[in-house]
Amino acid sequence: MQDRDIRERTYQFSIRIVRLCQALDEDRIGRVLMSQILRAGTGIGANLEEGQAAQSKKDFISKVSIARKEAFEAHYWLRLLRGCGLIPEDRMADIIDECEEIAKVLSAIVLSAKKNP
Repeated sequence: MQDRDIRERTYQFSIRIVRLCQALDEDRIGRVLMSQILRAGTGIGANLEEGQAAQSKKDFISKVSIARKEAFEAHYWLRLLRGCGLIPEDRMADIIDECEEIAKVLSAIVLSAKKNP
């Protein structure tokens, strides 16, 4: 059940990232940041989905670990958007919190997979 929940959460998070990117200005800075956050934010769910088709436990751990790293990177870019004032503060708090929660869940999945043979 937890796998399905995190897969849905990362999918919904990707949708939120796409919508957030649509709100960024199309100036040079906006385009660069949009590219970074879009890649990292949508990469979380994509790598998690890829992990579902892993060929081995080692492959699964690798894919989920990549998803986790993408979550940490997305968290950085979201904080940067907030810090620079490019997106209103009230719009950023919830998505930053969700990114942190997703990273924690992915960390727990990796830890659990490594502990259980």
